Amino acid sequence: MDCPSCQSGQLKPNFIDDQFRAHQCTSCDGHWILVEDYIAWKENHPDYEFDNTADGQLLEAEESKHAMLCPQTGALMQKYKFSAGSPHRLDYSPHVGGIWLDKGEWELLKKEGLAGSLNAVVTRHWQNQIRQDSAKAAFEALYRDKFGEEAYQKVKDIREWLHNQPNKADLRAYLLAVDPYSAER
Repeated sequence: MDCPSCQSGQLKPNFIDDQFRAHQCTSCDGHWILVEDYIAWKENHPDYEFDNTADGQLLEAEESKHAMLCPQTGALMQKYKFSAGSPHRLDYSPHVGGIWLDKGEWELLKKEGLAGSLNAVVTRHWQNQIRQDSAKAAFEALYRDKFGEEAYQKVKDIREWLHNQPNKADLRAYLLAVDPYSAER
Protein backbone atom coordinates (compact mmCIF):
# COMPACT_ATOMS: atom_id res chain seq x y z
CA MET A 1 0.00 0.00 0.00
CA ASP A 2 1.12 3.54 -0.71
CA CYS A 3 1.37 6.02 2.16
CA PRO A 4 -1.70 8.30 2.32
CA SER A 5 0.31 11.13 3.85
CA CYS A 6 3.67 11.54 2.10
CA GLN A 7 2.61 9.48 -0.93
CA SER A 8 6.22 8.48 -1.53
CA GLY A 9 6.64 5.67 1.00
CA GLN A 10 5.18 2.20 1.22
CA LEU A 11 3.19 0.86 4.17
CA LYS A 12 5.02 -2.14 5.56
CA PRO A 13 3.68 -4.52 8.26
CA ASN A 14 4.89 -3.58 11.72
CA PHE A 15 3.80 -3.56 15.37
CA ILE A 16 3.14 -0.46 17.46
CA ASP A 17 5.09 -0.63 20.72
CA ASP A 18 5.63 -4.32 19.89
CA GLN A 19 1.99 -4.83 20.89
CA PHE A 20 -0.50 -4.73 18.04
CA ARG A 21 -0.40 -5.00 14.28
CA ALA A 22 -0.13 -1.91 12.09
CA HIS A 23 1.60 -0.74 8.93
CA GLN A 24 4.35 1.87 9.03
CA CYS A 25 5.41 4.17 6.20
CA THR A 26 8.96 3.56 4.99
CA SER A 27 9.38 7.29 4.36
CA CYS A 28 7.45 9.45 6.86
CA ASP A 29 7.10 6.91 9.73
CA GLY A 30 3.33 7.37 9.98
CA HIS A 31 1.14 4.40 11.01
CA TRP A 32 -1.93 2.80 9.42
CA ILE A 33 -3.97 0.93 12.02
CA LEU A 34 -7.09 -1.13 11.48
CA VAL A 35 -9.46 -0.64 14.40
CA GLU A 36 -10.38 -4.34 14.28
CA ASP A 37 -6.72 -5.28 14.89
CA TYR A 38 -6.50 -2.80 17.76
CA ILE A 39 -9.75 -4.04 19.37
CA ALA A 40 -8.74 -7.70 18.98
CA TRP A 41 -5.44 -6.92 20.69
CA LYS A 42 -7.23 -5.00 23.49
CA GLU A 43 -9.61 -7.91 24.08
CA ASN A 44 -6.63 -10.23 24.50
CA HIS A 45 -4.78 -7.77 26.76
CA PRO A 46 -7.52 -6.13 28.88
CA ASP A 47 -5.18 -5.10 31.71
CA TYR A 48 -2.41 -3.65 29.55
CA GLU A 49 -1.67 0.01 30.20
CA PHE A 50 0.41 2.06 27.82
CA ASP A 51 3.31 3.99 29.33
CA ASN A 52 2.34 7.64 29.16
CA THR A 53 5.57 9.02 30.56
CA ALA A 54 7.41 10.99 27.94
CA ASP A 55 10.99 9.94 27.43
CA GLY A 56 13.65 12.56 26.89
CA GLN A 57 13.55 12.13 23.14
CA LEU A 58 9.81 12.47 22.55
CA LEU A 59 9.38 13.57 18.99
CA GLU A 60 7.22 16.52 18.11
CA ALA A 61 4.05 15.11 16.62
CA GLU A 62 3.52 16.02 13.00
CA GLU A 63 0.11 16.97 11.67
CA SER A 64 -1.00 16.46 8.11
CA LYS A 65 -3.15 19.44 7.16
CA HIS A 66 -4.23 18.12 3.79
CA ALA A 67 -7.12 15.77 3.12
CA MET A 68 -5.99 12.19 2.77
CA LEU A 69 -7.27 9.21 0.87
CA CYS A 70 -7.66 5.80 2.46
CA PRO A 71 -4.75 3.61 1.33
CA GLN A 72 -7.10 0.65 0.94
CA THR A 73 -10.15 2.15 -0.78
CA GLY A 74 -9.00 5.51 -2.13
CA ALA A 75 -11.98 7.19 -0.39
CA LEU A 76 -11.59 10.48 1.45
CA MET A 77 -10.74 10.02 5.13
CA GLN A 78 -12.33 12.06 7.93
CA LYS A 79 -10.36 14.05 10.51
CA TYR A 80 -11.10 13.44 14.20
CA LYS A 81 -9.76 15.48 17.13
CA PHE A 82 -7.94 13.64 19.91
CA SER A 83 -9.15 15.97 22.63
CA ALA A 84 -10.42 19.49 23.18
CA GLY A 85 -6.97 20.64 24.25
CA SER A 86 -5.02 19.25 21.32
CA PRO A 87 -4.86 20.71 17.82
CA HIS A 88 -3.95 17.29 16.43
CA ARG A 89 -6.38 15.22 14.43
CA LEU A 90 -6.16 11.65 13.33
CA ASP A 91 -7.44 10.58 9.93
CA TYR A 92 -10.11 7.88 9.86
CA SER A 93 -11.49 5.78 7.04
CA PRO A 94 -14.99 4.65 8.06
CA HIS A 95 -15.12 2.41 4.99
CA VAL A 96 -12.50 0.01 6.37
CA GLY A 97 -12.17 1.19 9.98
CA GLY A 98 -8.62 2.39 9.42
CA ILE A 99 -6.80 5.10 11.36
CA TRP A 100 -3.83 7.05 10.08
CA LEU A 101 -1.45 8.48 12.66
CA ASP A 102 1.23 10.89 11.52
CA LYS A 103 4.75 10.54 12.91
CA GLY A 104 4.74 11.22 16.65
CA GLU A 105 0.95 11.13 17.06
CA TRP A 106 1.03 7.69 18.72
CA GLU A 107 3.46 9.06 21.30
CA LEU A 108 1.17 12.07 21.75
CA LEU A 109 -1.82 9.76 22.32
CA LYS A 110 0.17 7.86 24.94
CA LYS A 111 1.31 11.07 26.61
CA GLU A 112 -2.30 12.30 26.84
CA GLY A 113 -3.41 8.92 28.21
CA LEU A 114 -5.51 8.15 25.12
CA ALA A 115 -3.63 5.20 23.63
CA GLY A 116 -5.95 2.79 25.41
CA SER A 117 -8.96 4.59 23.92
CA LEU A 118 -7.92 4.75 20.27
CA ASN A 119 -11.10 3.06 19.07
CA ALA A 120 -13.28 5.41 21.14
CA VAL A 121 -11.72 8.55 19.63
CA VAL A 122 -13.48 7.88 16.30
CA THR A 123 -16.94 7.56 17.83
CA ARG A 124 -19.68 10.18 17.57
CA HIS A 125 -19.97 10.27 21.37
CA TRP A 126 -16.26 11.08 21.81
CA GLN A 127 -16.33 13.79 19.16
CA ASN A 128 -19.52 15.34 20.62
CA GLN A 129 -17.85 15.46 24.03
CA ILE A 130 -14.85 17.25 22.52
CA ARG A 131 -17.17 19.84 20.95
CA GLN A 132 -18.93 20.36 24.29
CA ASP A 133 -15.61 20.69 26.12
CA SER A 134 -14.35 23.17 23.52
CA ALA A 135 -17.53 25.26 23.78
CA LYS A 136 -17.31 25.27 27.59
CA ALA A 137 -13.68 26.39 27.47
CA ALA A 138 -14.56 29.17 25.03
CA PHE A 139 -17.40 30.44 27.25
CA GLU A 140 -15.19 30.26 30.35
CA ALA A 141 -12.54 32.36 28.59
CA LEU A 142 -15.20 34.84 27.45
CA TYR A 143 -16.64 35.19 30.98
CA ARG A 144 -13.20 35.51 32.56
CA ASP A 145 -12.33 38.23 30.08
CA LYS A 146 -15.67 40.03 30.48
CA PHE A 147 -16.01 39.80 34.30
CA GLY A 148 -12.42 39.51 35.46
CA GLU A 149 -11.08 36.49 37.32
CA GLU A 150 -12.24 37.49 40.81
CA ALA A 151 -15.79 38.41 39.79
CA TYR A 152 -16.08 35.32 37.61
CA GLN A 153 -15.08 33.03 40.47
CA LYS A 154 -17.51 34.77 42.84
CA VAL A 155 -20.45 34.55 40.42
CA LYS A 156 -19.65 30.85 39.81
CA ASP A 157 -19.77 30.24 43.57
CA ILE A 158 -23.08 32.12 43.88
CA ARG A 159 -24.51 30.21 40.92
CA GLU A 160 -23.55 26.87 42.46
CA TRP A 161 -25.00 27.89 45.84
CA LEU A 162 -28.23 29.10 44.21
CA HIS A 163 -28.59 25.91 42.17
CA ASN A 164 -28.57 23.86 45.40
CA GLN A 165 -31.29 25.89 47.14
CA PRO A 166 -34.83 24.42 47.36
CA ASN A 167 -36.41 27.85 46.78
CA LYS A 168 -34.11 28.96 43.95
CA ALA A 169 -36.95 30.47 41.84
CA ASP A 170 -37.90 32.83 44.70
CA LEU A 171 -34.24 33.69 45.29
CA ARG A 172 -33.75 34.53 41.59
CA ALA A 173 -36.89 36.72 41.62
CA TYR A 174 -35.55 38.53 44.65
CA LEU A 175 -32.17 39.10 43.02
CA LEU A 176 -33.63 40.34 39.73
CA ALA A 177 -36.26 42.67 41.22
CA VAL A 178 -35.43 46.37 40.97
CA ASP A 179 -36.82 46.82 44.48
CA PRO A 180 -37.55 43.51 46.17
CA TYR A 181 -39.36 45.32 49.01
CA SER A 182 -41.92 47.03 46.81
CA ALA A 183 -45.23 45.68 45.50
CA GLU A 184 -44.71 47.69 42.31
CA ARG A 185 -42.75 46.46 39.35
